[in-house]
Amino acid sequence: MKLSCTANMVPGKTLTEKAELLHKFGYDGMAIFVDYPDWDDALLDEMLNLEEKTGVKPCEFVFTGPIYGHLMDKDKKIQRDTIELYKRSIKVANKLGAITEMEYEYRTQDPLPLFDPYKKMPEDEQKEFVSIINELGATVEDGAYMLIESCNRYETKYLTRLMDCREMLEKADEKNTKNMGLLADFFHMAIEETDLKGSVLENGKWIKHVHLGDSNRLAPGYGRTNWKECFGALKEIGFNGYMNLECGIPGAYDKVLPEVAEYLRRVIAEA
Repeated sequence: MKLSCTANMVPGKTLTEKAELLHKFGYDGMAIFVDYPDWDDALLDEMLNLEEKTGVKPCEFVFTGPIYGHLMDKDKKIQRDTIELYKRSIKVANKLGAITEMEYEYRTQDPLPLFDPYKKMPEDEQKEFVSIINELGATVEDGAYMLIESCNRYETKYLTRLMDCREMLEKADEKNTKNMGLLADFFHMAIEETDLKGSVLENGKWIKHVHLGDSNRLAPGYGRTNWKECFGALKEIGFNGYMNLECGIPGAYDKVLPEVAEYLRRVIAEA
C-alpha cells in the first residue's frame, strides 16, 4: 500500500513544489483537483513529468467546478455538461495512469436527512445512473480507473455505502466496467457503514483506491477509527494501491504530515 496526499493540503506555487515537499515527508503519490477554467497544457506537462522529477506520482485527478457532482441533475443541460466534465477528467487520468471518481451527486443535502439514511434509488434513476456508468466507463483506458465514491448522507441522496455503489457497477455492462471500481473513503464510511472491516472484505475485488480521513475528518490517528483493523482488511483483500489523505491537518503541515506518514506506515506494518 502506498501513501498519497491531496495537493491542496500542502503549500507551493507549483505542483512540483508540492510534490517535492510530499516526497520529503514520506509520501508516494499526490491527488490533484483542478478547476477546469485553470487548466492548460503546461499543467498537463508538469503532471506527466512529476513522478520522474520528484518521485511522487499523480495518482488521482479530478476536474472540479460549479457543476461537479451534478451527474443526476434534473436540468438535462447541466447533467450533460457534468458528464462531459467527467469525461475530460477521464482523458487526463488516461494519460497519467491515474484514477478519477464519480458520485451519484455531491452537494449539501436540503433538507438535511435525519432518520432515513439508506434511501434506495428509484428504478428509473437506477437505469439512468447505470447508463452514465456505461457511457463514462467506455472511455477509460487500461492503466486508469473511473471509481464510484460512496459519500455520506449529508452530501448525497443515494449510494452512501460501498455495497450500494457495487450494485450499480454490477448492473452495468461488464465490458464498460473493466476499468471501473470503488473508491473507499473511510471518513464517509465511518458515518454510513456499520462495519468498516466487513464492508472492505465484502466489496474487496472492486476497491481500487482509498481516501483517508479519520472519523472527525482530521488526519488518521486524530479520531476514533480503528486503522489497524481497516488496514488489516485491505491487506486481506490484497489491496496494494494508493491511500490518499483527504482530511484536515490539526497543526502545522510540516510537523503533522511527516508524523501521519510515520504513523500510517507503522500501523500498516502491524495490521
